[in-house]
Amino acid sequence: MIPRTNPPELSGAQRPQPAGRADHSRRLRNAIVFAAVLSVLAVAIVLAVPGLGTVADHLEHVDVWWVALALSLELASCVGYVIVFQLVFADTPRRAATRIAWAEMGFGAVVPVGGAGGIGLGAWMLHERGEPLGRVADQSAVLFWATSAVNVAALILAGFCLGLRVLPGPHDQLLTTLPAGGCVLVIAAFLALPGAARRVTGAGRLGALARATGTTVTETEALLRAGDWRLLGAIAYLGCDMAVLWVSFRAFGHTPPVAALVLAYLIGYLANIIPIPIPGGIGVMDTGLIGALVLYGSPAISATAAVLLYHAIALWLPTVGGTIGFLRARHDLIPAADGAADPAQTPAPNLS
Repeated sequence: MIPRTNPPELSGAQRPQPAGRADHSRRLRNAIVFAAVLSVLAVAIVLAVPGLGTVADHLEHVDVWWVALALSLELASCVGYVIVFQLVFADTPRRAATRIAWAEMGFGAVVPVGGAGGIGLGAWMLHERGEPLGRVADQSAVLFWATSAVNVAALILAGFCLGLRVLPGPHDQLLTTLPAGGCVLVIAAFLALPGAARRVTGAGRLGALARATGTTVTETEALLRAGDWRLLGAIAYLGCDMAVLWVSFRAFGHTPPVAALVLAYLIGYLANIIPIPIPGGIGVMDTGLIGALVLYGSPAISATAAVLLYHAIALWLPTVGGTIGFLRARHDLIPAADGAADPAQTPAPNLS
């Protein structure tokens, strides 16, 4: 298990002041408004451009029961992230961890700073609660690597299953075996990092970074090998979100091969690691995912309609839940009145 450190108790004078909270609130509010405007414009474009009329027809005839299922699956994906977050940040009270995890998802979904934005917000909030910044950074890195490991494992499994013709879908080796083999090399390099870091003897920033990265990799390996049931949260976080995309296709009457959809999803969303200056990645992320789906055999019209529905759900459900989580968690950061108990420091009952 990853070694933990208990956050020190801070007096009211030592606690960080709320200036950072106002800045994060403003960024989140502005991004939500901008994303809402872009969403409306995207729908207007689909309805107005003649060449996209077929997509609009698809959207008009969507099966609402499949949409309801997609919403439920996206909620399950978010709950999965909360569970794995609670595992990694085991010393944080469950209620506070739940709110911060939701805040991370909301901030990461809508604020245009790339996939690291949500994790950065969570690290800031944990530090505001009084947890050591160095340890928070280490645990945040472990969370990132642990969830990324699930993505890589899914790509390897889907790629080799298609390349070996075990599952239906495209069997082009360039589209299947090649990306899967590339991910195997990534895992090999990942596992070799701790040994390489131990051989770095320099005292400069590069040496310190190498050793810190090696330590993070070792801690991530320990977390994954521990076999805690809450690791299923990382699987649900990815799997249920991909299921939302599959169900979005099904809502329009098309059923793509699962393995092909997995590969297209993971490859199409590689752009998520790049800070795109557009709230929610609206338009940019959609284009990349649609292109990947078409490359892996989905009809362009069905892919466009499904991605628009999927992105609407995957953007706004975490954003709404994350905004609520952020506002609730923000109160945990306000120093309690003298002589009053700070509810953020009281762990919630363990329901596991």
